[in-house]
Amino acid sequence: MAELGFYRLTETPLERALPVMLAKSLERGWRVEVRGRNAAALEALDQALWSHDQESFLPHGLAGGSHDARQPVLLTTTPAAAGGKREALFLIDRAGFDAGEAAGRTRTALLFDGHDEEALAEARDHWRATVAAGLRAIFWAQAQGGRWEKQAESGG
Repeated sequence: MAELGFYRLTETPLERALPVMLAKSLERGWRVEVRGRNAAALEALDQALWSHDQESFLPHGLAGGSHDARQPVLLTTTPAAAGGKREALFLIDRAGFDAGEAAGRTRTALLFDGHDEEALAEARDHWRATVAAGLRAIFWAQAQGGRWEKQAESGG
């Protein structure tokens, strides 16, 4: 069953939290789409992913290249650029989506800045739409030290 996770980032910046989630997705054999709404922010994330850990390699690429369909993790601003079926979708930078998109995925995660009131309001709207669509939704918040704690669960 499809699941949409809401991740309120309050202790760890996206550039540190996302690589951990991406690595876990790749360990599960999932192909991943990371969707943002700003190409410059995705380019900065691309650079952060290349240098996030000197001991490991996180294979990824920016959409628009000749090998998009082969990228294990594709950073994009549009769903159409995802290059084939992707089991996991990570939404960042307040990227828009339709709750129905989560139905066709194994995992969808919405990561947002927990200190940004507009991002929090948008996440609440997405939560309501997800629950109304009959999908399972789990809300995670960071405790001190960056550990994730489940705050709410609905649907499914």
